[in-house]
Amino acid sequence: MAKGVFTTKVNPEYDDLPEIRYHFPKTYLNQVGQTVGDWIVYYEPRRQDASPDGRAGRQAYFATARVERIEADDRRRGHYYAFLSDYLEFDNSVPFRSGSTYLERLLVKEDGTTNRGAFGRSVRNMSNDEYDTIVKLGFDTTSDKGTYGNVMIAEEPAEYDRPILEQLVRRPFRDAAFAQNVVMAYGGTCAVTGLRLINGGGRFEVEAAHIRPVGEDHRGPDSVRNGIALSRTVHWMFDRGLLTLTDDYEVVIAERMLPDDTRLFIGPHRRIHLPDDPTMRPHPQFLSYHRDHIFKG
Repeated sequence: MAKGVFTTKVNPEYDDLPEIRYHFPKTYLNQVGQTVGDWIVYYEPRRQDASPDGRAGRQAYFATARVERIEADDRRRGHYYAFLSDYLEFDNSVPFRSGSTYLERLLVKEDGTTNRGAFGRSVRNMSNDEYDTIVKLGFDTTSDKGTYGNVMIAEEPAEYDRPILEQLVRRPFRDAAFAQNVVMAYGGTCAVTGLRLINGGGRFEVEAAHIRPVGEDHRGPDSVRNGIALSRTVHWMFDRGLLTLTDDYEVVIAERMLPDDTRLFIGPHRRIHLPDDPTMRPHPQFLSYHRDHIFKG
């Protein structure tokens, strides 16, 4: 097994849904095969498409996940799917380079310049210490010495007992990371009521709800696109299938199961308040799952 980097775009050319699957050609079968049973990080390239505005990608690592298995694509010859679990977005996107510091040794030549051939590969394998450093930077802002942007890192990869890998599969760590990312994406505002309340401790009075639940029966990912910020009452209703959303983000109520005055806090337009960043908005596949498997209307 080996750690890896999977490159994916905001609007991928392949049939990627990074939270669940990664679509790739046979060219990368060996590299992806080495990651089965192990962890990868996702990387977003600068170039998104051929348009004049198509070079706006973050050039950064933005999430991690564990590769479960590979299956052949029976609709597209010579292509495969890697199916993933335990997807989790970083608190901070992590640039691949700061000055002369590269987080993947494969990407730098002996003369210190970027290895463009390696950089052009959509799938790359990496060492355990490279993976650990990226993930620690994604979730943590402190370390021993040296600098990486505004984040402290060690000058050489440190040996430690891999606490990050242990935390990545535990619900308290995952719940906290998911909640922070969702609440910040929605600016602390309840998507349904439009209320933005802050308690006496300076914390937002909204909760992060999973659209496709994360339990064993549903296996939803801890992704902002599988999340929505809701007040506690609306969160309770959403989790119990008393309301759901269309792909156009319109609220649908289980009419026979809720009193008429429920509409008062939903509003006449019935459309939710969305994150300004389109890439943070609920994904249609997760909304469809909620309608089909959770909603009682």
